[in-house]
Amino acid sequence: QVQLVESGGGLVQPGGSLRLSCAASGTFISINVMGWYRQAPGKQRELVATITSGGSTNYADSVKGRFTISNDNARNTVALQMNSLKPEDTAVYFCNADALGRSISYQYIRNYWGQGTQVTVSS
Repeated sequence: QVQLVESGGGLVQPGGSLRLSCAASGTFISINVMGWYRQAPGKQRELVATITSGGSTNYADSVKGRFTISNDNARNTVALQMNSLKPEDTAVYFCNADALGRSISYQYIRNYWGQGTQVTVSS
């Protein structure tokens, strides 16, 4: 079992900044990819940014230049620094991870989601 816990969400004015963090805990061998997704009311969940264990990043076009994703493999955490926030960034942000687990007989990879944290950008 792997648990992802997000923190750092809240209310911020347009142009402001927030830093989200996510910590993975539980039983796993390694985490290959961690990322952030978001879902606004009435819209589908969309990718915001991902980062591999090797540090390769991927960003949605809508957040490039404003958001920065980073990770700490030793602590199994990922962070999302969000600058120049816009009202359209308002959404529930979810942490996501692909983790390799191990039973007594075999290894397996599974995808996990955090509970989500609300980010509201409004004046």
